[in-house]
Amino acid sequence: MTIRLYVPKDACAIACGADEVAAAIEAAALKRRVPVEIVRTGSRGMLWLEPLVEVGTAEGRIGYGPVSADDVEALVEAGLFEGGAHELRIGRPEDHPFMARQTRLTFARCGIVDPASYSDYCAMGGYKGLERALALGPVEIIEEVRKSGLRGRGGAGFPTAIKWKTVADAKADRKYIVCNADEGDSGTFADRMIMEGDPFQLIEGMTIAGIAVGATKGFVYTRSEYPHAIWAMQKAIDIARAHGMLGVNIAGSQYSFDMEVRMGAGAYVCGEETALLDSLEGGRGTVRAKPPLPAHKGLFQKPTVINNVLSLVAVPHILADGAQKYADFGMGRSRGTMPIQIAGNVKHGGLFETAFGIPLGELINDIGGGTASGRPVKAAQVGGPLGAYVPPWQFDLPFDYEAFAAKDALIGHGGIVVFDETADMAKMARFAMEFCAAESCGKCTPCRIGSTRGMELMDRIMRRERLDANIAVLTDLCHTMKLGSLCALGGFTPYPVMSALTHFPEDFGVTPRKLEAAE
Repeated sequence: MTIRLYVPKDACAIACGADEVAAAIEAAALKRRVPVEIVRTGSRGMLWLEPLVEVGTAEGRIGYGPVSADDVEALVEAGLFEGGAHELRIGRPEDHPFMARQTRLTFARCGIVDPASYSDYCAMGGYKGLERALALGPVEIIEEVRKSGLRGRGGAGFPTAIKWKTVADAKADRKYIVCNADEGDSGTFADRMIMEGDPFQLIEGMTIAGIAVGATKGFVYTRSEYPHAIWAMQKAIDIARAHGMLGVNIAGSQYSFDMEVRMGAGAYVCGEETALLDSLEGGRGTVRAKPPLPAHKGLFQKPTVINNVLSLVAVPHILADGAQKYADFGMGRSRGTMPIQIAGNVKHGGLFETAFGIPLGELINDIGGGTASGRPVKAAQVGGPLGAYVPPWQFDLPFDYEAFAAKDALIGHGGIVVFDETADMAKMARFAMEFCAAESCGKCTPCRIGSTRGMELMDRIMRRERLDANIAVLTDLCHTMKLGSLCALGGFTPYPVMSALTHFPEDFGVTPRKLEAAE
């Protein structure tokens, strides 16, 4: 009997030696004349255990990790092919505490299926959402999305159904669906994991969106730094087209929709939707003034839906299981689940999907295991390089758009980067200004000039020059950038700067009393 083993080909796993591990397993099996089949999957998201090797047994898949190529001989001798005991054995991955506490909807198949297998996707509920969408029709699809409470997962949290209805109501000879997969935030990797581990789900979500708004063409815009994701998406698109799920009369219906992958050049500002459109059209990524909104005049001046990967992959679940089931998860206006990415100085970094409302401290200290260094947590930056630094005394903050906004913080794309007590928050504040200066498209003055002036101010503050006066100017500059920038790059840069200054004034050489006077 052929023994089936599962080794991830996710970029993280490959960076940790997964290809070498797969080759070592093949060699060990050949040496012992044991017939094996190695299925290359995506990652389950327990990144500290990568490469995670699994073997199919009568009691289910048994995992071992982290496995190096040098571990393989000892593992095989200990009974790897039968799920035998070994210090690297973690048992059934779904029973691991990190996995058992999750509510996996969008990541339900990641790490389990072969991402290039159409039959694997369908066997685990794939295309059920599209099947129901074709039965409902455009108007009812949008109504289902509205009732689900789905909001944009790219950071803005804008209601998805409103955007879709605006494009559906627009009159044009052609409309587009654009997937913003330009995942540039530090500590974020959910988009990449979906594209590498479950690409058919994104194809299905974009197809449903196309039917809903009357679009016939879709583009996945992703980064040149994601070669594995680009390859996996393109392969899945070709397979879906061969099975009649893309192209003319998809799934034998009256609707037609096709899509392709486009690669950007790594500019952070192209994560902003209008700069993305400029890049997609072949130009330099520069932020456009609004109005007109992309929903009216977007790609090639045609009505365009622009959604993040995580927004689009939620759609098949909403259609397959019904809006109410999705809306039952979460809190307040934040409905459904959020794939949260835990990174930085943390013991158990990885992808944790759960309903909105979980406290930030539980994610960092309980699920993440605290810092990898063993030192106390000093701060967590949530929402990428432009997100606020949240101090430990605010870790009771529930993971919810409105709760974070009330504390001048952002959820963004759901990335959490943890810092221990050795972090210098003044240096981190300066980095925010430096990052903005390096990535600015240069179109608006507050971002282009403000970020450079911000770096200069931070240098003076860090030299302890005229602290009160320079902090007052920095505060005023942040206010100007926040309100006057054309897009979120300049508008959100004040979040890390002011949160660092507010919560960690001692790193700036000032006392809380002096800081209050400056404000």
